[in-house]
Amino acid sequence: MKVIELARSAGVTAETVRHYTREGLLHPERDPRNGYQCYGNDSLTRLRFIQRARTLGFSLREIGEILGHADHGDSPCPMVRDLLAARLPEIQQRISELEQLAARMGSALNSWAEMPDGVPDGNTICQLIEHWNQPCQSANSVHERDRSTPRHHLAADPGGLTYGG
Repeated sequence: MKVIELARSAGVTAETVRHYTREGLLHPERDPRNGYQCYGNDSLTRLRFIQRARTLGFSLREIGEILGHADHGDSPCPMVRDLLAARLPEIQQRISELEQLAARMGSALNSWAEMPDGVPDGNTICQLIEHWNQPCQSANSVHERDRSTPRHHLAADPGGLTYGG
């Protein structure tokens, strides 16, 4: 199969197939007549596996490790269980933090509904944010988290919440 044929069979884009090939997850043969990459049915099986693993939150690096174990005849199942067992509490914590953020955002929007728009005057930047009365408990936990979290985590997370990324 050519790239486009494999992509259509799996319901992905040709660029996705190329990307997974560059990442070493798919191993096409080269057609000696024209140099095109040719994928076999094993590539379709691997591509479908990659898609399923992605829906469970595995990174491409992790998927590569899983496939590597399988390629060497070793069961990747214990590693898969361990990875998900470790990740689930992190995801549950992240969901909790996002629910708290959503509640703060909803509260802010409700309190801003009747406030007029302001113009920066040298003393204020955006009066909506500056005059919002955030509950003390949430404000303290956000500020404590900001002080204890490495900057790269905060920069990657627009909500200021960390998730062990």
